[in-house]
Amino acid sequence: MKVKTVGFPISPKENENRRAIVPSDISRLSHPDHVFIETGFGTVLGISDDEYEAAGAHICDHNEVLKQDVICDPKIGDADYLEQLHEGQTIFGWIHATQNENITNKIIKSRLSAYAWEKMFDKGRHVFWFNNELAGEAAVINGFQCYGQLPYGLEVAVIGNGNTARGACRVLNMLGAHVMQYNRRQEELLREEIDNYDVIVNCILWDVTRRDHILYRDDLKRMKKNSMIIDVSCDRNGGIETCIPTTIENPTYYVDGILHYAVDHTPSFFYKTFSFNNSKIIVPYIQELMEDNANEVLKECLIIRDGIIVDSEIKEYQNRE
Repeated sequence: MKVKTVGFPISPKENENRRAIVPSDISRLSHPDHVFIETGFGTVLGISDDEYEAAGAHICDHNEVLKQDVICDPKIGDADYLEQLHEGQTIFGWIHATQNENITNKIIKSRLSAYAWEKMFDKGRHVFWFNNELAGEAAVINGFQCYGQLPYGLEVAVIGNGNTARGACRVLNMLGAHVMQYNRRQEELLREEIDNYDVIVNCILWDVTRRDHILYRDDLKRMKKNSMIIDVSCDRNGGIETCIPTTIENPTYYVDGILHYAVDHTPSFFYKTFSFNNSKIIVPYIQELMEDNANEVLKECLIIRDGIIVDSEIKEYQNRE
């Protein structure tokens, strides 16, 4: 059996400090010597290259990492190196290919295989549920910092009832906000009651085949003066028509007097929390990718095989277009 190599590059995305794996979990792999870590990978975590080498991994430069059979990068859908990869290689991380046709085209052009973290479910539960909760928690914490006001005493609407919404509600409740939660069947009700809220938090991943919105630009006129929208999902012109994904460096903008916060990788604010938790989660899947022995979770999250789309959602979206 040929054991595949796995490369872990440092993400090129701005202020992206999350790391996919730590030394203690590399040592759990049957083939740690097939792991290639970019120089300085663990510096932000307080982990030296020597510690990765002691766990059995190789330390090398960025270009050498990108030569490996499998490339693992949490924000690989935002990577600037996909065109450097070649046929026969595999990418493993958050891709969001349905929402980003440009990324899909790059993967197809390079004839890569792609396993998408957003598609990984085990017995119906998202494998990365902890990160989703963290996204909601971090967005609320940083969003209110940008707002310049603590949540206590404020009226806040949260759209969604999944993991991200649970994280957002947890922090809002702890900080004394008055929280009302709306599910997907209550979009019309939210629009009717929009003037009740100081802040609206959107946690629904948008269905890109929809051509409508939960909140339209015209709805902003009925919101309270100086109110805010925190769009954790960050789907451009998606659930929130006026959403434009932002960065950690420039997290907010105004539309018609309403502050919008739409940072698209909020878990990076708590990169240590993410990294140590995530590392434990992905180790068994890294092992299976190394041995080319994908379990059902991996089989179901394979969206592109050797440059050919196999995910029905992407096919449906492209056909609709």
